[in-house]
Amino acid sequence: MDNGIKWRAMPADFPRWDRVYAFFRRWRDHGLVREFHDRLRGQVRQTLGKDAEPSAGVIDSQSVKADAVVGADSRGFDGGKQINGRKRHVVVDTLGLLLAVTVTAADTGDRTAAQVLLAQVAGTHHRLNLVWADGGYTGSLVEHCLAALAVVLSIVKRSDDMRGFVVLPKRWIVERFFAHLMRSRRLVRDFERRTTSAEAMIYWSMVPLMTRRLARPHSRRA
Repeated sequence: MDNGIKWRAMPADFPRWDRVYAFFRRWRDHGLVREFHDRLRGQVRQTLGKDAEPSAGVIDSQSVKADAVVGADSRGFDGGKQINGRKRHVVVDTLGLLLAVTVTAADTGDRTAAQVLLAQVAGTHHRLNLVWADGGYTGSLVEHCLAALAVVLSIVKRSDDMRGFVVLPKRWIVERFFAHLMRSRRLVRDFERRTTSAEAMIYWSMVPLMTRRLARPHSRRA
């Protein structure tokens, strides 16, 4: 939204694109996008019979190509995925709902970003005590999470007899989340000059998903 491109697909009953962006910028800078998102998530969890605050989650990252407007100061090259752009580091709950996201250059290591992201999540969600992760998060991060955050970082590894593409236990939850992001045209690649705008767009993308989940029980009761 902050790449200077005027939205041609704006609904006819909306104000001018620059006024819409002004509201987005205000909500982004004052944390209102995330607050709105987090309130919806709590409602969805309670509607599905869960506590509003999660006790377990899954962490992972996704590298995406960056548009030309993304500056060199916030983009990099992910050698493993062969992607020049940015990386989205996320923690989701066991329902696949977003708990936190941070966007970095694509060459930022998963463990480096995870140390900051998990501290943020543990500080916000005090019931969280277990997070599943893949083999990319092994090493000293496991001990750090237990000692500093009182969070068990459980590494889900492939067994030696697995062949080809296999979705590991608990890993499908975050893979489904990334698949949802790819259904949003704005998130197929990173178009935002600021990483804060990129993070806000990810929070916004979850709003339609959660409102649909909230509507389902009401329609069945009706």
